[in-house]
Amino acid sequence: MPLGLIGKKLGHTRVYDANGVLVPVTVVLCGPNRVLQVKKLETDGYNAVQLGFGEQKPQRLSRGQIGHLVKNGVLSADDAKSAHKAGDKKPLSGVARLKEFRDYSKEVKTGDLLGPTIFNAGDYVDAIGITKGRGFEGVVGRWSFAGGDSTHGAKGWHRRSGAIGCRLFPGHVNKGMKMPGHMGQVRRTVQNLEVVQVREADHLLLIRGSTPGSEGDYIIIRESKKLSLERVKQIKEAAAARAKSTGKKGAKGADKPAPAKK
Repeated sequence: MPLGLIGKKLGHTRVYDANGVLVPVTVVLCGPNRVLQVKKLETDGYNAVQLGFGEQKPQRLSRGQIGHLVKNGVLSADDAKSAHKAGDKKPLSGVARLKEFRDYSKEVKTGDLLGPTIFNAGDYVDAIGITKGRGFEGVVGRWSFAGGDSTHGAKGWHRRSGAIGCRLFPGHVNKGMKMPGHMGQVRRTVQNLEVVQVREADHLLLIRGSTPGSEGDYIIIRESKKLSLERVKQIKEAAAARAKSTGKKGAKGADKPAPAKK
């Protein structure tokens, strides 16, 4: 995975772009992300960076988590010993949510703080999160079934799926049939979202469109897999070349006289 951050979805709003066009955006709090661990191919078998995001009090961390923070220099040994003792303690930043990013393209070291400035306006990102839970849903809400007729003698069959059986052979319901059940609360990725604004002072990313999850949910913002920086550059260069060639043809065509009408 190239560049990436852990963030929190704050909500939605609208902003004006450079051309004065109103753009709907999702506001994501993307910092600060603390680098908790840097794994190397020589020592760990693969390259990865572990990031932490969000504040958490030491007494709410498990002993395994506390040991991990001490090992990587985020927490001192004295603070670790008194972590679960009585008394109010100051929350630690960048430890509430942990995520490992493999093959991180940015050179970092343990203890560094990362923010939304690793992205620029105009970049494309993927947003990964857990969708809203919808509870138990029927086939109309879950799978967009049409349901039964409203008239023509149809009674009590308006939002049902219809027959799902198989007669005598094979005599059972096939696996994978779309039926009522639990809807939502699954991991989903929305790809190729454009970064509209980067607000460094507030640690905010304004991303065009919508992202999975409710307000306050943790999401992962990573560099787009399909529209990387190199790919976006190629697309812009190709569009500029097409516009230039079209302009030349139009100029040549303007010198030619219009065909005479018969």
